[in-house]
Amino acid sequence: MAQRLFGTDGVRGRAGSAPLDLTTIRRLGAALVRALPRAASEHRLLLGRDTRESGAWIARELAHGARTSGGHVTSAGVISTPAIAYLTREGDFDAGVVISASHNPFEDNGIKVFSGVGEKFTEQLEREIEAVVADASWAVPHGDAASLADEDLSAAYLAHARLMLPAASVLRGVRLGVDCANGATSVLAPRLFRELGIDLVETGCAPDGRNINLDCGSTHPELLARLVVNEGCRLGVAFDGDGDRAIFVDENGRVVDGDAIMLLAARYLQSQGRLRNNAIVATVMSNIGLEIALRNSGIGLVRCAVGDKYVMEEMIKRDLSLGGEQSGHIIFSEHLFTGDGLGTALAVLQVMAATDRSLGELASQLTTYPQVLLNVRVREKRDIADVPELAASVAEVERRLGNAGRLLVRYSGTEPLLRVMLEGQDPVQIRGWAEEIADQVRRHLG
Repeated sequence: MAQRLFGTDGVRGRAGSAPLDLTTIRRLGAALVRALPRAASEHRLLLGRDTRESGAWIARELAHGARTSGGHVTSAGVISTPAIAYLTREGDFDAGVVISASHNPFEDNGIKVFSGVGEKFTEQLEREIEAVVADASWAVPHGDAASLADEDLSAAYLAHARLMLPAASVLRGVRLGVDCANGATSVLAPRLFRELGIDLVETGCAPDGRNINLDCGSTHPELLARLVVNEGCRLGVAFDGDGDRAIFVDENGRVVDGDAIMLLAARYLQSQGRLRNNAIVATVMSNIGLEIALRNSGIGLVRCAVGDKYVMEEMIKRDLSLGGEQSGHIIFSEHLFTGDGLGTALAVLQVMAATDRSLGELASQLTTYPQVLLNVRVREKRDIADVPELAASVAEVERRLGNAGRLLVRYSGTEPLLRVMLEGQDPVQIRGWAEEIADQVRRHLG
């Protein structure tokens, strides 16, 4: 059985250590070309990276491997993940590759792959690449990796992103705070916002190879919150290291997450007759408050596993316009089939312009329900249905919740834990119910 290399968002690890060691990176580059359909005489790959100091050498080694298997590699240099997704599709490339570890610290890095139509590779294709890497019948020829000449391909992506904000002139002069996490959007975002006539106050736009995501960006919005209040901004947006997610701050410095953005976007698309099949996709981590607010607007919610590639797959299967994660990955299928922080920011500005409402007013439409999360250590991961007392406790709590709350009971994929997550209106009540289930877990599985 081939070693699992791909996780929920590509290959991840410490740069220089397996699976991001030189040998494996070269084999991955070669395997990607070998796994692609053989119709083309030469496969064309587009390669981009974020600002980590390890990105340049990983890109060189990956390109070396791809070339030894007959691939032609074009490097777009430092550029966001959604830009690679778009340019791969529009540039008639067979695949796009991003060297990034998203919101992780600089020591980490990763490799994620997009198909020629700009969608993240399916798990089936990832398994095929893993099988090729594990095949001992071939080897990457020895030799030094040639340097890569970066091409600036960003103009086409930025022109496409601008389509998300047709009412741009209405926002001319609006003061916007932006935190680029010292990552891939550090040049792209300020350039686009200034072209739109927005009065920009920026931070996290000075990457040095090691400060990516360091106390800034979407995982540390408190920096942006202070900036928005101190500088009198209408709102703020914080991107992550590779630019595929965005977390917002309203005019009062309150953090606005992906759930609130999905709600305001869904209602706006519905009012425009553009919310296909009148439903959206969110993961199991989105708050029950989102589900209830959508239901009150006649909008359905389809839940899926955590990971924007699962959101994408569900959207494609059900032909839906919108999906995303609480963490800020938002997918507008009319725009791209991957999260795009910059596109999401423009979409929020468009809703504000069209409704003449502040972000604070729009975000207040979401009532976030209290949540309790308990992690209970287990000695074995038996099917809950095979433990009658535990199954009965779960069923009873679900009965009490009805439509006014949510229960999620699942095993951790990496630790000997069973996670009990409850959302409801009364925090004391749901904690008591969560403890009832946890007690049964400890008694029968602990």
